[in-house]
Amino acid sequence: MHFVDAKGILTVSGGYTGMNIYRGCTHGCIYCDSRSKCYHFTHPFEDIEVKQNAPELLEKALRSKRKKCMIGTGAMSDPYMHCEENLKLTRRCLEIISENGFGVAIQTKSDRILRDIDLLSEINRKAKCVVQMTLTTFDDELCGIVEPNVCNTKRRIEVLEKMQEKGIPTVVWLTPILPFINDTEENITSILNECARVGVKGVIDFGMGLTLRDGDREYFYEALDKYFPGIKSKYIKQYGNAYELPSPNAGNLKKTLERICRDNKIMSTPDECFKFMQEFPEKYHQMSIFDLYSE
Repeated sequence: MHFVDAKGILTVSGGYTGMNIYRGCTHGCIYCDSRSKCYHFTHPFEDIEVKQNAPELLEKALRSKRKKCMIGTGAMSDPYMHCEENLKLTRRCLEIISENGFGVAIQTKSDRILRDIDLLSEINRKAKCVVQMTLTTFDDELCGIVEPNVCNTKRRIEVLEKMQEKGIPTVVWLTPILPFINDTEENITSILNECARVGVKGVIDFGMGLTLRDGDREYFYEALDKYFPGIKSKYIKQYGNAYELPSPNAGNLKKTLERICRDNKIMSTPDECFKFMQEFPEKYHQMSIFDLYSE
């Protein structure tokens, strides 16, 4: 882990306002796209770059914004990886978001987010909070191989349940789905049935497969050789050096997703989910005097 003073913290692209407090990750997921060479890491991926001045930058940026909006975080680096336990930079940034009346859409795989459920509830009460959780592998043993240094799927579902109890809307990223590994009807159905049970608002899927780029591909293939002997040759034969690797069973799995989501009134397209997460509720732009006295 090493510390830097960043020049900026917020990025705006296509109407999406996002931030990353950390660069790199210690969760060890074998498929992580953030390892790809296109992101130009100048340090080992597990040597976390900490933007130590992130709270100061965020406070300055939010105070200068004329219009409230949703702030996204977690797209590139998990805001609740191991170092957050002691550094608490994510928590401080959530406090600043709450103090300034903005909303947040936060993505993680970690149950450490429960530490901040008080702040997330506060933001959701004042404006809007959406908690996003990645779920890929229902089987505990297999989950421990593909996502080794983070809590398993069943624990993440417990997190979703606790968010639901607090009235915080949740979205699940059902991605990536790894061909020949977790691309089974049983795996997808088990995850989606739990999503329905705990009241998930939406499920994001990008074609029931995964993507591989230079840097990411090499790390993933090393893991295949270590944990799934013989599978790498199937990947090379099936996909070559392709960027998109859809499961051979993608069509059927997609139908299962659509059916379960439709039956349970869950959003099931990326467009629907992203629109929901990016929409800031205009009615919360100003709190009434009665709201202030009731807190």
